Amino acid sequence: MRTDQFQNILADLNGSTADIEASALISVDGLMMSSAMPQGMDEDRVGAMSAALLALGERTARELARGKLERVLVQGEDGYVIMSAAGPEAVLTVLARGNARLGLVFLDIKRAAAALAKII
Repeated sequence: MRTDQFQNILADLNGSTADIEASALISVDGLMMSSAMPQGMDEDRVGAMSAALLALGERTARELARGKLERVLVQGEDGYVIMSAAGPEAVLTVLARGNARLGLVFLDIKRAAAALAKII
């Protein structure tokens, strides 16, 4: 039941804008909880990298007195990987196009992360 709720929120997120290509909900220890990712993408690898990067981002924000971490953004020449906490136990990872309107994408991610955090 919870898995269906997770899947529905991820599907809504992916459908909210053409700028979002994929999304996944990952436990803080790197295990995939739910995903809406393209075929052939290694979910175990995505999970491990997302959990590690979010943990590093949280530590960096804390150590450098930047306050509570909002998100970790990785920009590559072909697009973005955006990670945001979904409550204390999970990470929402989103893949966005290179020409994405980031303000709108950030807003959609924030809404989805809040919805996911309520049911985790």
